[in-house]
Amino acid sequence: MKYSNNIKWFALGPVILTLGVFIGSHYKEPSIQLGPSVARAAKIDPQNVFVKIAREQTPAVVNISTKQKIKADGRAGIPDERMREYYDRFFPWHREAPREQVRQSLGSGFVVESDGYILTNSHVVAKADEIIVSFGDGHDTRAKEYPAKLIAADPKTDIALIKIDVSRKLPTISLGDSSKLQVGEQVMAIGNPFGFAQSVTVGVVSAKGRVIGAGPYDDFIQTDASINPGNSGGPLLNTRGEVVGINSAIYTGGMARGNIGIGFAIPIDSVKAIYDDLKKGKVKRGWLGVAITNVTKELQDAMGLPDSKGALVSQVIENSPAEKSGVKRYDVITGLNGEKVLSSSHLPRIVAAIKPGTKAVLEIIRDGKTISISVNVGEMPTERKRLAESKRNEDLGMAVENIPAQLAERMGIEGGAGVVVTSVAPGSPAGTAGAIAGDVIMEMNKKKVRNIQEYESAISSAKPGDSLLMLVRRGRNDLLLVLKLPKEK
Repeated sequence: MKYSNNIKWFALGPVILTLGVFIGSHYKEPSIQLGPSVARAAKIDPQNVFVKIAREQTPAVVNISTKQKIKADGRAGIPDERMREYYDRFFPWHREAPREQVRQSLGSGFVVESDGYILTNSHVVAKADEIIVSFGDGHDTRAKEYPAKLIAADPKTDIALIKIDVSRKLPTISLGDSSKLQVGEQVMAIGNPFGFAQSVTVGVVSAKGRVIGAGPYDDFIQTDASINPGNSGGPLLNTRGEVVGINSAIYTGGMARGNIGIGFAIPIDSVKAIYDDLKKGKVKRGWLGVAITNVTKELQDAMGLPDSKGALVSQVIENSPAEKSGVKRYDVITGLNGEKVLSSSHLPRIVAAIKPGTKAVLEIIRDGKTISISVNVGEMPTERKRLAESKRNEDLGMAVENIPAQLAERMGIEGGAGVVVTSVAPGSPAGTAGAIAGDVIMEMNKKKVRNIQEYESAISSAKPGDSLLMLVRRGRNDLLLVLKLPKEK
């Protein structure tokens, strides 16, 4: 996934980085205790509220340092790849073995269970070979360090759970209710910016529901409380001393590396919804199997819709729960289990919160009529499966996308079916077959290819070394190409 260059994910150090609001009736109470924090026990002078919160909650905020071993090319001093091949061939004694380097990073976290469970960001710890947790404000040189174990990391929400083994009960911070946060409400951020342990900053909630391109479940709290590299994973607290968010990113305007008053935190309700799954080591999410888009004003007018709310189905994945329940392309999903679907970014968050195997009811507008469809929600496919499919397409040396409607119309393709080739690597199997960018693949082995899912199905059903007969449309002409699949290495 690509992030905007203006958004910085701020675990301190060059860490290599690898659907979010769970609301309404789908919310499941986690096993973690969510009782009132100490700060709520008595009335507090507003002028001293943050003094009290800082004193009572900082002991539960930890510093997280990580180490990651990476392999560096021993020929790094030779920048040109062709020159590297030349040296490898004629001067093999100059070839060095890959060197192992260690990348270090700093982040923050906070204790949520007294026996050592700690929440932080996925990008702080997910790829680390070693995780070290320490307590204290940095003044105590005798502060003990604890090796930590990664229990689970969820890159889609940028949340991770780690654990340390301790012989004493640790101080904890209570989790609040981020749905009750209001714009303008005061908040406090605690963390480890630039390695300055347990630093405290204060600001307000600048906005809610921000979508910044981080992932499919974007629903960030925006705050002007100063957040900097090293704050990743630290808590954002309300005036009752409860965690309402996990600090995760900052906006820099493409210029500065540090804070300019625009920071983002993951709503704590998102964390509570998957906490029990994190403790079990794997997050399970509901899945429909549709590609969706927003209803624009133009689409609203063209389709005769009453408003621009809802999620327009642009594609239904083969053998998915949506297909099996009768969802069709051009359906507009306006509700799920009685909850209104406001946009295409809203639907994935609602679906993800539903337990796989649960029946749900979709409210749909189809051909101007509102209908209800019952669907048996599936489990979202694992990232490993998606990566395997991506790797196979990479081996073919060809990238494809669903064909845009305008291109299909211009090329005279009925029904807009097919996938368009967007790039071909020279010398790859696709290049050898004669495919070029702009080709539209309409059939593979005499079977229609209407979308990416059917294309990938045709590829994955063939064996390594097999040949696939492809019918492609190039301009206004149809061609037959033979794609030879690479053999397994």
